Amino acid sequence: MANTVHAFDFLAAEETSPPSVCVVFGRDAFLRQLATEQIRRAVLGEEKDIPYGRLAGNTVTWVDVADEVSTVSLFGSSGRRLAVVEDADPFVSRYREELEKFLEKKRPGGVLVLQVEKWAANTRLYKKCNEVGLQVQCNPPEKKSGKKSSLDFDALAKWFSHRAKVEHETKLSAGAARLLVDLLGTELGLIDQEIARLSLFVEPGETIDEDLVQEQVHGGQMQEIWHLVDAAVEGSTADALAQLDRLFQSGERPQKLFGQIAWSLRRFAAATRIYQRARRRGDAVSLRDALKEAGFPNWPKALDEAQKRLLALGQIRGGRLYRQLLELDMSLKGSHSQEARGRLALEKLIVSLSKALDPPRASTTRS
Repeated sequence: MANTVHAFDFLAAEETSPPSVCVVFGRDAFLRQLATEQIRRAVLGEEKDIPYGRLAGNTVTWVDVADEVSTVSLFGSSGRRLAVVEDADPFVSRYREELEKFLEKKRPGGVLVLQVEKWAANTRLYKKCNEVGLQVQCNPPEKKSGKKSSLDFDALAKWFSHRAKVEHETKLSAGAARLLVDLLGTELGLIDQEIARLSLFVEPGETIDEDLVQEQVHGGQMQEIWHLVDAAVEGSTADALAQLDRLFQSGERPQKLFGQIAWSLRRFAAATRIYQRARRRGDAVSLRDALKEAGFPNWPKALDEAQKRLLALGQIRGGRLYRQLLELDMSLKGSHSQEARGRLALEKLIVSLSKALDPPRASTTRS
């Protein structure tokens, strides 16, 4: 395997032997998370409870990271330490020289994973890591036609079809995959959550086709869920919890409700990320543009309502929502798989969107 690979190829590899430095880079957070998880399994094994360092890139120091990866782990089959620096763009900017020196030495103690959005190919750090490290590119696949690049729908459809079979025990037609991209945009985590939801409407091994996508993504099957999510992001927590309670009383299970709720919430999470990413790049982008790219219906009234709700949700809650949903998805398959605990987990998700949980602002009143 080459030292710089696309996430699709990396995830499809039968064996992974991570070097001391791995860089997971690109704009798609879902692919970055999947690639990081594959590295975690390769270093620590399949057991998910083995501890490892998860460090915040905007606050962690080089000393902390070096200590984390230089000691021998007491856990895991390999005995290697794993340190993941999340949102590591500012960390790389601060410690570029230290990282270059780190790459020049063989470090058997542990594995350092940097999760970044930007990773310029014309830097010494990129070139050195391409020689001795591992770089996983996490953007939606593209194909070139002359000097222009465009989304590779065939590669995207093939990957989602494979993932639908492996992760969701269902089949996904190429036409259905293409339609999901047309309807939801290129936020791959959003599409994956929708496939998980659609898999609930077919028997294991059956096919999600274009008709089902048209009916469920366009149709009115999710009206009650949409009202619940709208109430939650608007801050009407009591109303949202009451609607959730009615759904539970009608016999719905937490795992099924989560797939439907997450599909709707992920659009707000995706819009937040798209907007924040564009602003960091210095691009002029409006909330309406971000909402359209995230898959909200492109007509004035719908965009007006979505913008009002996104503003009510705010950047802090919207920014952490994607990770919340990933963690909740894992817990509903493990520690919270029982119905009562699953219900509690969903209720906590709704409450976490409440403005009442925001830290109070410092008072400016003088005594």
